[in-house]
Amino acid sequence: MLKSYKFRLYPNKEQELLIQKTFGCVRFVYNQCLAYKIDKYKTEEVSLSKIDVNNYKNHTLKAEYEWLKEVDKFALDNAVINLDSAYQKFFREHKGFPKFKSKKNNRKSYKTNITCSNIEVDFDNRKIKLPKIKWVKARGIRRFEGKIKSATISQSASGKYYCSVLVEQEDCKLLDKTNCNVGIDLGIKDFAITSDGQKISNPKYLVKSEKKIVKLQRKLSRKSKGSNNHNKARIKLARAWDKVINQRTDFLQKLSTELIRKYDVICLEDLNVAGMVKNHCLAKSISDCSWGEFVGILQYKADWYGRTISKIDRFYPSSQTCSCCGCVNPETKDLSVREWTCPDCGATHDRDINAAKNILKQGLLAV
Repeated sequence: MLKSYKFRLYPNKEQELLIQKTFGCVRFVYNQCLAYKIDKYKTEEVSLSKIDVNNYKNHTLKAEYEWLKEVDKFALDNAVINLDSAYQKFFREHKGFPKFKSKKNNRKSYKTNITCSNIEVDFDNRKIKLPKIKWVKARGIRRFEGKIKSATISQSASGKYYCSVLVEQEDCKLLDKTNCNVGIDLGIKDFAITSDGQKISNPKYLVKSEKKIVKLQRKLSRKSKGSNNHNKARIKLARAWDKVINQRTDFLQKLSTELIRKYDVICLEDLNVAGMVKNHCLAKSISDCSWGEFVGILQYKADWYGRTISKIDRFYPSSQTCSCCGCVNPETKDLSVREWTCPDCGATHDRDINAAKNILKQGLLAV
């Protein structure tokens, strides 16, 4: 099993300069090789292989530009691999050539591979050894066991450095059976409503920070582009967004772990989030919920610990169907109807809890 561990890096000035040089060299190699591939395709109608592009990088670019030898060679090799993946996608989807990487992009990253002992983690002293950069101070290091496969060094828009270490480990120990199953109806007012009747409120982190973000965005728009003050304002805005993202991620991780430990089978709707955000009245609220990310986290944790995720058809009328007798009441299709009484059996339902119960029934049929 492959598992990734992400740490915050604190490089000194020399290490930071080398990391920035590596970012620039990776971008330069990517753009030069992409231009070379496009030129060959247009003039000679030849699609160069990854080996041909790698030879061009080693024999032509490195010979002409000596400064490419100052940085990690594995980072440049991975730039060619990423380019080949993007170029293959061009042939599959026919949506145009891959785009050139911009120097103005504030999110940067490169990947390096392990050979011998060029990547190591010192858990006691909180340091990480990386090719060319040597030992870097780190924070948030969690102990792990396994073979390190690669490391990805990145810089966020707020200027913070991170290292994501990919580790090959033994499979996680499966959790004990609880003999409990649950259906979950995802919503906006309440983030999740379970078939047990529990309602988990939506923290709405974006709404809480929206005034601050709007204020910082207004200040940024008043600064001259390219100036130091513009860059300072941009970093402040990026940090405000980082806080929202970190709060949301923390909430999703803790909630998903709680559900995985508590239930054997978790039933969900197969929501079309991309289609739902086209509703301009609810787009911001839906995006703030991050349902897609939540389902993805549940899925990989279920794979780790031996749980089951069951998804039902998105067109199943879970909110309109009586969970007691199965009668479909089309009058409850309007979202303003929060409680309703079944015309057949007379049972009174809370809209969301009733939907969660129906999701549970349908999901168990598919298991």
